[in-house]
Amino acid sequence: MAEARPNVHRRRLGSALRSLRRKAGLSMEDAAERLGLSGKPPLSKIENGKQRVTGLGLTAFFEVYGVEDDTARQTIRAMATLAASGRRTSLLDEYREAIQTEGFEEYLHLEELSSKAEGYLALIPGLLQTREYALSIVERSQVWSSEREIIRFVELRMARQAVLERGDPLKLSCILDEAALRRVVGGATVMKAQLERLLEVADRHSHVAVQVLPFAVGAHASTDGSFQLLHFPAGPPVAVVEGKTTSLYLEEAGDVDRYQSAFESLTAQALDADESRRFIHELIKDCYT
Repeated sequence: MAEARPNVHRRRLGSALRSLRRKAGLSMEDAAERLGLSGKPPLSKIENGKQRVTGLGLTAFFEVYGVEDDTARQTIRAMATLAASGRRTSLLDEYREAIQTEGFEEYLHLEELSSKAEGYLALIPGLLQTREYALSIVERSQVWSSEREIIRFVELRMARQAVLERGDPLKLSCILDEAALRRVVGGATVMKAQLERLLEVADRHSHVAVQVLPFAVGAHASTDGSFQLLHFPAGPPVAVVEGKTTSLYLEEAGDVDRYQSAFESLTAQALDADESRRFIHELIKDCYT
């Protein structure tokens, strides 16, 4: 078992294994001895996401902790697969010099492994942006110091959109605040093309849903800011709250439940898919033709 830098999926796997140990009524010392580990530290590293676990290693955990249920075993194995995945390595290597925000590498990895993403946003999400809209956003963010870094980050954003086109596409559900549609980013030509892009992607992909939260709704469940929920093939979702220089990843059940509840409330308040499509059509007609 090799030591590894903790990430969200390794922490989640470690937490699941810790829960199984406690359910079995074993102390860390007793469990380590039965697993054939050399004392408490290796098991502590595993439970804290600092050490990888192989498939064969999981079999030992199941036997020692008395996990006989096939569904439970399959879930843990799927979580271990996510924890071991390195599918984002090539993209990170290609665009690493453009990544300036702390924790964004982690976000790219999670986005690649996600099966579904839900969110409330005050800007058009990166996965649905046109290149020109993205360029205007990134140029004015004051995060990147050179033109090359700006261009490379925009190229990375465009490359990320491949998750919507892959064989098992990411299911994307986004609730856009009306402000996201009315704020003119990059000028009228850029904004018109961006709104048309929203309609085109939603029409072309059944796994992409766009809802508009109109100003008329008033106060709502996320007046304090945007957020996303990333869901995975195994284990609970992660709530992501992005800041200017870093992102906050919330994994505790209570925190995630609050954001899930907020998203469900916003979904009920927002215009449905057809009404949202008409809203965007009318906005294009009224403001850009």
